[in-house]
Amino acid sequence: MKTKRMIRVERVGRAFAFVSLFSIRWNLEFGRSASRFLCLALLTLFTSTLDAQRLSPLADKPEWTQLEDFQETMTREDFQRLLDTVYAPGDAARGLVDVAEDCAIVRSTLSPAAELRLRFARDAASAKAVPRFWKPAAALGPVPVGKPLAGVKIALDAGHIGGEWARMEERFFQIDDTLPVVEGDMTLRTAGHLARDLEALGASVSLVRKKDAPETDARPTDLRAVALEELARQGVAAPRETYDPAQIDDPGRAQTVQWQSEMLFYRISEIRRRARIVNDELKPDLVVCLHFNAEAWGGDPAHPQFVPRNHLHVLVNGCYSAGELRNDDVRFEMLVKLLSHSFSEELAASEHVAAALAQATKLPPYQYTTDNAVRVGESPYLWARNLLANRLYRAPTLFLEPYVMNNQEVWERVQAGDYEGEKRVAGVLRPSIYREYADAVAAGLRSYFAALRIK
Repeated sequence: MKTKRMIRVERVGRAFAFVSLFSIRWNLEFGRSASRFLCLALLTLFTSTLDAQRLSPLADKPEWTQLEDFQETMTREDFQRLLDTVYAPGDAARGLVDVAEDCAIVRSTLSPAAELRLRFARDAASAKAVPRFWKPAAALGPVPVGKPLAGVKIALDAGHIGGEWARMEERFFQIDDTLPVVEGDMTLRTAGHLARDLEALGASVSLVRKKDAPETDARPTDLRAVALEELARQGVAAPRETYDPAQIDDPGRAQTVQWQSEMLFYRISEIRRRARIVNDELKPDLVVCLHFNAEAWGGDPAHPQFVPRNHLHVLVNGCYSAGELRNDDVRFEMLVKLLSHSFSEELAASEHVAAALAQATKLPPYQYTTDNAVRVGESPYLWARNLLANRLYRAPTLFLEPYVMNNQEVWERVQAGDYEGEKRVAGVLRPSIYREYADAVAAGLRSYFAALRIK
């Protein structure tokens, strides 16, 4: 059965085919420049008439009627504070989500203009119950000492895919014939250790990904039409079909159909599929997204250079830009996160986990120098940032980024493998990097839930 999105992609593909054939004839008669201009103009006309919604790649139309369930569940003061300081700082939502005296005025579509109104609760005491599948920690009730996570449902999302897909994901490097550094494999190993730690504390744990293979059924070749659509939106009317993987400094690499199709596969289709698993199947009280960090290196990827920096940070959802919020689906998902009261849960849990990771790893906090993240809470390790995963996962979500994989010390710890106890690595007795990571996260979650639940 075809989804609305699949039908839309097919229509775009047919439009692109028509425009391409028309462009060939125009090119013969009037030249390449005129042909490209006409191709872009016609394709823009075709795609703009297909759908009144403005959507980000592979997104379904938002079901705005779902927001009716949030009527009178939040006070004006709480809504304004979260919008201004966490989700849309710097007036990023101005003209898209405006706060009136008794309601928020939300633009559901920009063209044609349409809006809905979200009524505020008069005060906290009269606020209605928030519709959500997850339970906040404070509502779970007391438990015996030793099982602070009893009754808590936790989903572990091992970042990236790994295995044969790691090179495509650009989450792979290898020095000579040493052990490859593959982030997707490393996060999956860490998730296995963390699952055991959390289950010992009483939690019910699910792995969003259990193997080094995609959860999505889509593959890059299935996404070619969408890739063409995205390139057209970027103004690339006659893109190259492929790129040379060895030429990483090729300025036109990201404007090829191959690169766009691959990016749509592993960065977007895969995460959207995981979101459906989290929201529709697992329905956890908390999601922990496990990642390892990396920094750019110059030159040939076959001969990577180590970087001196090594750091840690933890992300919660927030800091949407004005440009991102002009996409109807992004604006909708932001409002769902805000109205679900997800931030308070994410912040409190993140503070405990960040503290435990900092103590275990001794890593300094990462400092953003760009405007796509904003500091939240008291810890120097915590930031709010709008990522696809922490936006789409409707349970409170912690997005963890410890260790820089192309730092020499971290690389040596990866070369040492996974092991019990301690081993001398880089001149210091250390546990396995995977167990250190997992044990620290478990310690942070134990501290968080124990503070609220133990009798």
